[in-house]
Amino acid sequence: MPLHYRKMKEVGYKKLIVWQKADEFAYQIFIATKNFPKKEIYGITSQMRRAALSVPTNIVEGYGRQGKNELRQFVNIALGSLAEVRYLLDFSLRLEYLTVEKHKELNDLGVEIGKLLWKFYKSL
Repeated sequence: MPLHYRKMKEVGYKKLIVWQKADEFAYQIFIATKNFPKKEIYGITSQMRRAALSVPTNIVEGYGRQGKNELRQFVNIALGSLAEVRYLLDFSLRLEYLTVEKHKELNDLGVEIGKLLWKFYKSL
């Protein structure tokens, strides 16, 4: 992790374990998709990256809103984006763009985030 990133002051949403995990998930998706075929740059690669990044960014956006109802709405969107990424992971495995090991690692993290997001959603 770059030094300048680690030195940033933690604010609001950054203290949430669910956001921390979602942020790492998005980062790992970006790393994993670097190895996807170049022909997929505007296809699966782009779609998976946008959906993965949508999970932590929706938490951030909801956190910056005025109330719990709005936060709840954005967490719900994050849950949908997470489902999209998990499907694309499965599809990428079928296409052999991911190894079985990498798929399992990313999918397991996705499952964990899904549970955390659901608990967070229900707590609002």
